[in-house]
Amino acid sequence: MQHTRAGNAQHFVRRHFWLPALAVLFVFYVWGIGANPPGFFLDESSIAYNAYLIAQTGADEHGVRFPLYFRAFGEYKNPAYVYLLVLVYKIFPPGILLARLLSAALGFAAALLIGRLAYRVSKHRGIGVLVGLAAMFVPWLFEISRLVFEVALFPLALALFLLWLYRAQLKERWSLADAVRLALALALITYTYSIGRLLAPLLAFGFVLFVTRRNLSGVVRAWALYALTLLPLFLFTRRHPGALTARFHDLSYIKPESAITETIYNFINQYINNWSLRSLLLVGDLNARHHVSGAGGSLLVAVFVLSVIGIAIALCSHRHEAWWRFNFYGLLASIVPTALTIDNFHTLRSIAFPVFLLLFNIPAFLWLTGSGARVSLRRTILFLLLTCALLQGAWFMWRFHAGGTKRTTDFEAGYAEIFTAALATGHRPVYLIDRSPLLGYIHGYWYGVLHGVDRSQFIRLPDGVRAPAGSLVIGSQEPCPDCTVIGRTFLYNAFISQ
Repeated sequence: MQHTRAGNAQHFVRRHFWLPALAVLFVFYVWGIGANPPGFFLDESSIAYNAYLIAQTGADEHGVRFPLYFRAFGEYKNPAYVYLLVLVYKIFPPGILLARLLSAALGFAAALLIGRLAYRVSKHRGIGVLVGLAAMFVPWLFEISRLVFEVALFPLALALFLLWLYRAQLKERWSLADAVRLALALALITYTYSIGRLLAPLLAFGFVLFVTRRNLSGVVRAWALYALTLLPLFLFTRRHPGALTARFHDLSYIKPESAITETIYNFINQYINNWSLRSLLLVGDLNARHHVSGAGGSLLVAVFVLSVIGIAIALCSHRHEAWWRFNFYGLLASIVPTALTIDNFHTLRSIAFPVFLLLFNIPAFLWLTGSGARVSLRRTILFLLLTCALLQGAWFMWRFHAGGTKRTTDFEAGYAEIFTAALATGHRPVYLIDRSPLLGYIHGYWYGVLHGVDRSQFIRLPDGVRAPAGSLVIGSQEPCPDCTVIGRTFLYNAFISQ
C-alpha cells in the first residue's frame, strides 16, 4: 500500500511539475514591471481611465454607455483589450501595475499558446518548449507585453486563431464547431487592434488554401459566421462615418489625389523597407516606447536564422501542405498594414509578423534534430544557434532592464510627480488646460482616480482660456510670468494662476 501511494505521489509530481515551473517562469517574465516602463503614457491613461469608468458606471468619459469603440484624441480605441481591463477593474482596485500585469499575462499566455501549437505541429515536446520560450523572450513580443495598449492582446488572439485553424485543417471537413471557433478568433483579431480590420479579412481569405471538394461547405460556413461578427462594426461605421479611418488617412500616403501608379510604387517601397534586416536584427523600432534603444534588433538573430531555414524547408518539402502555404501567406500578409502607412518598421502595426515567423522555427528544429545524413553537422548547427539565442536573449534582458527605466520622458513619468505636488497644495477645483494637440487632461482624470479625487473636482478648459486668478492649473499650458510654478516636466506644468 505504501509503495502504491509513493508511486502515485511520484506520478502526480511528474504530471504537474510544469505548474511550479510556469509560476517561476512567469515571475521572471514580469520581473521589474512596476518600474519598467516608467510612468504611464497618454494613451495608456486613456485606456485605463475609460476601463475604470465602464467598470464603475457603464459609460465612458463622454457618457456613452458600453461603447463599441472608445473615442479618444481624435481617434477610436478598439474594444477587446479595454473590456478585458474592465473585468479586471471589476474585481481589483484600479492601478497602473495591475494594468501592466494584465498585458504581461496576455503576452505570457500568447507564448504558451504558440508553444502549444509548435508541439501539436511537431509532435515533439522539446520543440514546443523551445518555440514557446522564443515567443516569450523575443524582444518584439516581450516589449509589447509591457504596454497598456490594445495591441498587447493581439499576439494571443492570433495564436488562438492559428491553434484552432491547425486543429480544423487536420480534418477532411470543418465541423460547425470548427467554423464557430475560427469565426470568433477572427472577430477577436478584428476588434482587438486597428490592423485587425485589414489583417483578419486577409487571413479569412487565406482559407481558400484549405478548400477541397469535401471541405468547401466548411470554409464557406466559417466565412459566413465571420461576416456575421462584422455586423456591429458595419453598423458603427454607418453611424459614425470616417471615425475608424481618420487616423489611417493621417498616417497613410494614400490620398484622394494620388495616382494609382504612385500608390503602388509607395506600397512596394514601404513593403520592402519593412523587411529591413538592419531594423529586424540590429536596431529595432526607433520609437523608445516600443523598443529600448541599444538593446539590439526586435528579433533574436538565431530565431531569425531558424525561421529562414524553416521557410526554405517548408517551401521545398511542404509546399503541397495547405497549413505551411497558409503560414507563408500569413507571413507576407502581416506586413501589409504597416506598408500602407508612411512609417518604416512600426512594431505595433507589424505585430503579427513575429508570430508567423516563429512558426517557421518548427520545420527547422525538426530538420536539425532529425536523423539521416550529416547528423553531427546538424547537431552542431543547432547547438550553436541555441547558444547564440541564449546569449543574445540574456544580453537583451540586461539591456532592457538597465535602459528601460530611463524612458521617463517617453512615458511621461514626470506627470505623476507634479500631479502629487499640485494636489498637496489643497487648491480645489483643479483646472486642466492643454495646448493643442497635447491632451493631458486624461492624465488628470486617471491620476485623480488613483488619488481618490472625484472628477467633479476637475474643470477642463479649452486651449487659450485662462483659469481664474489663484486657481490650480495642471496641463501643457505654459504658466504666466507671474504664476507660482509648482512643478514642471518636458510636456506638462503645474502652477497657481495669477
